[in-house]
Amino acid sequence: MNFLEERIAKDGIVKEGNVLKVDSFLNHQMDTELFNAMGEEWKKRFEGKNITKILTIEASGIGIACVATQKFQVPVVFANKSKSINIEGEVYTAEVESFTHKNKNQVIVSKKFLGEEDHVLLIDDFLANGCALQGLIQICNAAGATVEGIGIAIEKGFQKGGTTIRNLGYQLESLAIVESMNAETGEVFFREN
Repeated sequence: MNFLEERIAKDGIVKEGNVLKVDSFLNHQMDTELFNAMGEEWKKRFEGKNITKILTIEASGIGIACVATQKFQVPVVFANKSKSINIEGEVYTAEVESFTHKNKNQVIVSKKFLGEEDHVLLIDDFLANGCALQGLIQICNAAGATVEGIGIAIEKGFQKGGTTIRNLGYQLESLAIVESMNAETGEVFFREN
């Protein structure tokens, strides 16, 4: 078991409907030392890649990406889930469906922060069906940017997202891949590496 799998086994809570709550350390209360270790691991896994930007999606990906980027020493850009008066000028947009929130959002990135010269590492907290990642990939494609890789904290291996993204040819590095969960016992079973 790696460091993230151990933390999930210790502090994750399994709920009915294939929900894994990790809000005590990953996406509500944040353990930045854990995020630092995640950043170090992604830096190893994407060694030799020419990363110029990290792109994530609000809100849960922002904290992880901001700590991880210290290892890459590049800016973090995040896709907003709604347009505000603070976002001015031309934007890239994509529609994404959230597994957790059961809704669709238009995500937005300002054109001034992403362009054809960028080599992007996508980072997010969860991968379930892959809709958020596909939206971020669509935005990168619209910008002419190159997606160099994708770093995910927790992948739900029993859902289609990981297979979909890997079949598109991207280097997808998930730090913990959950094969199954048992809401009655609270057990989480991880994919063997």
